[in-house]
Amino acid sequence: MTWILGLSAYYHDSAACLVRDGEIIAAAQEERFTRKKHDERFPRNAVDYCLREAGIRVEDLDHVAFYDKPLLKFERLLQTYIGVAPRGLRSFIKAMPVWLKEKLGTNKLIRDELPGYRRRLLFGEHHESHAASAFYPSPFAEAGVLAIDGVGEWATTTFWRGRGHELELMGQIDFPHSLGLLYSAFTYYTGFKVNSGEYKVMGLAPYGEPRFVDRILSDVMELRDDGSFHLKMDCFEYMSGLRMTSGRFDALFGGPPRQAEAQLTQREMDLAASVQVVTEMAMERQARHVREVTGCEHLCMAGGVALNCVSNGKLLRTGIFKDIFVQPAAGDAGGALGVALAVWHRYLGKPRTPSPDGRDAMKGSYLGPAPDDDETTRYLDSIGAPHRVLSADELPGVIADLLAAENVVGLVQGRMEFGPRALGARSIIGDARSRQMQKTMNLKIKYRESFRPFAPAVLAEDVSAWFEHDRPSPYMLMVAPVLEQHRIAMTEEQQKLFGIEKLNVPRSSVPAITHVDYSARIQTVDERDNPVFYRIIKAFKERTGVPIVVNTSYNVRGEPIVCTAEDAYRCFMRTEMDYLLIGRCLLEKKAQPKFDDNDDWRKEFVLD
Repeated sequence: MTWILGLSAYYHDSAACLVRDGEIIAAAQEERFTRKKHDERFPRNAVDYCLREAGIRVEDLDHVAFYDKPLLKFERLLQTYIGVAPRGLRSFIKAMPVWLKEKLGTNKLIRDELPGYRRRLLFGEHHESHAASAFYPSPFAEAGVLAIDGVGEWATTTFWRGRGHELELMGQIDFPHSLGLLYSAFTYYTGFKVNSGEYKVMGLAPYGEPRFVDRILSDVMELRDDGSFHLKMDCFEYMSGLRMTSGRFDALFGGPPRQAEAQLTQREMDLAASVQVVTEMAMERQARHVREVTGCEHLCMAGGVALNCVSNGKLLRTGIFKDIFVQPAAGDAGGALGVALAVWHRYLGKPRTPSPDGRDAMKGSYLGPAPDDDETTRYLDSIGAPHRVLSADELPGVIADLLAAENVVGLVQGRMEFGPRALGARSIIGDARSRQMQKTMNLKIKYRESFRPFAPAVLAEDVSAWFEHDRPSPYMLMVAPVLEQHRIAMTEEQQKLFGIEKLNVPRSSVPAITHVDYSARIQTVDERDNPVFYRIIKAFKERTGVPIVVNTSYNVRGEPIVCTAEDAYRCFMRTEMDYLLIGRCLLEKKAQPKFDDNDDWRKEFVLD
């Protein structure tokens, strides 16, 4: 029996993953335990959880692997600073002490954190870890692989051919030319935070018109037929570390960047729409090139750009590939999983056999810790929180009735999700038919921008009856249009609306999950992966005829998804959720004692 621990840390979204003989046993992000969003520190708590889940000690590990090569990354940083000098001096002075003291000593840092580990430490390359995280858990025996992000050591885009247990690098694009950094530049320019606000740009895009596409393709980047590209670096300043965009960028797009929390204007919406279209164009051309060069009928994807589910859905509908698998933890956290699997298959040369039933190896992405029923009861009793314990048989119907009455329910069930999406284990759910649900959840529960769309969780067997989508999408990584028969046609007056004015126009019979362009970010729910969530939705369908509920992550803006029962209760009491279900314990907000909390709590969660 071979135990492999994969780690990602020291940049953002640190995580740990434990693999046994090629099987993923446990994986978690450090932020869920520390409550610091995008925590970059060594994943001490995540490692402890993984070992505890497996019932082993550090001394039992056969291999420990880190997801990238710090020395190569340091080489890129030095060459970049030298290349732009004397610009970037302040950034250089700030970054170098951290590198010299910490990041160049990653080997020692890891050994200090794992004192019982005496064997060799292994280091994968950043994009190799991304590619491995996508291909090895996929259901495909052979596939093309695309890894697209901001930047690893040098690479920003790579494509590979996966076959059996082998991964062959077929081509790459290097820093400073980066599709991820292009999208981040527009994230910065539209007033959102880089590395966490990109999905807000994606959600904002349907409110705008892509009127800047030609300008981007003529003045900001050169996009070639094979999907390769060249950024015009006089538009950017991220090489010197001062800011993402330059004065020339400002001149091209009508002024300085929007300030965080300033009112969104049509310009930001049109910019979001434009960079989204350019991203889709680039990804489609890259995919066609991968199909042509590798000859593979399937595609696997990872890297931060692979979380652009709008692009993913459109790419799937082109039919370039028969099917696409996207790693649910596509960002840097997933690198921990990828490097662990790369050690098993590439370093140790172990064979790989995809599941014969066509399922992937991510276990529905339920790889984190699960609440213990006895511990939950003890905690609730200790704080005097009134609750009702439901039987397994009555639970689905009780929750379905609450949803049908337009209550909002927090859901903590089973093992926590690995990756940025809540999939019914740490979720907030509501009635997709409600015309008020999107606004209620955004403003009174999530405390975030009103334009943000919500995702539907739909019974797997019913997805094609509601959406232009005919296959499983368990990880909420594909956007698809709502079918015509469920849409509500816009009146002539409504068609004249612009920007955020579109928000309050219901677009379908399930308006809470239908975006302004009639699209939805789909999660299909299978009874094998999450039986409790499946049975709740099925009971809701029996009562309403609709096999869909709203599903959003159990957190508020600026905070990681909840992990424990205590996290869940605290978030429950700080928001206007109506009910909370932890395991089989059901809590009603009205019945709870006064919650002693900081009155200024909501002010902490500024726009990010």
